[in-house]
Amino acid sequence: MKTEKNILIAFILNILFAIFEFFGGLLTNSIAIISDSVHDIADALSIGLSYILERISKKQPDDKYTYGYKRYSLLGATITTVILITGSILVIINSIKRFINLETINYNGMIVFAIIGVIVNFFAAYYTHKGESLNERTVSLHMLEDVLGWLIVLIGALIMKFTNLNIIDPILSILVSLYILYNAYKNLKIIIDLFLEKTPSNINIEEIKKEILNIKNIKDVHHIHIWSMDGYVNYATIHIVVDEYKKNIKDKIRETLKEYEITHVTIEIEDENDNCIEKHCHVESNKKHFH
Repeated sequence: MKTEKNILIAFILNILFAIFEFFGGLLTNSIAIISDSVHDIADALSIGLSYILERISKKQPDDKYTYGYKRYSLLGATITTVILITGSILVIINSIKRFINLETINYNGMIVFAIIGVIVNFFAAYYTHKGESLNERTVSLHMLEDVLGWLIVLIGALIMKFTNLNIIDPILSILVSLYILYNAYKNLKIIIDLFLEKTPSNINIEEIKKEILNIKNIKDVHHIHIWSMDGYVNYATIHIVVDEYKKNIKDKIRETLKEYEITHVTIEIEDENDNCIEKHCHVESNKKHFH
């Protein structure tokens, strides 16, 4: 519930300020502010969608989603990141056009809006900074970038006020957009890895195998798969070969995996004489379609 509330607060602050910012950009004739307002409006809409998807992600598993709805939160992070990348590219294009036709800037107005922008986005970043989900962490990243963006606008406005170098306005806009693109790319890479069910970066499978093999009566470990649903909750399936089955073996395995933040574990126990045909997983299609 806390994550949902934080995202909702960020959405309300963002959408109200984006509208205020758009009219401010028109009054000051600043392409940096107008471009950022368009980005913020799209950002606010994506945050609103993230809020809805975050609520859905809290639903319990059922017959249709046996692993639960956690990836709806990840879907929210994906949409927000894509919108952020698109908006940044559009800002860069508009800023390049402004290089050709420089216009007079209302520096005093820019300074006022920049100060308000820093304050509003700071509060939005504060409410989401802990990031209990990748979705919330993405929203927090956006808010932090907005704080830094407005700080740069403020510095730029002060420089232009005393130097009359209007070219600084589009330059600042491009610099902020490039910074946003860089961080959005890193975020998108994490999201893609999760959707492709890549082993979490903080987990070393060989190290886990060694620890499991140290458990008494375990002779072999194979067919091990580890993935994450949302960047926080990790899952694992594993085959264990034992020379003698003890009731506490599974408990010890789960305790070992829990140290790696793997909380959902499926364990198959095999006897030394069993002939496991799945020591290495090679999934092949049987060409049947299920509806």
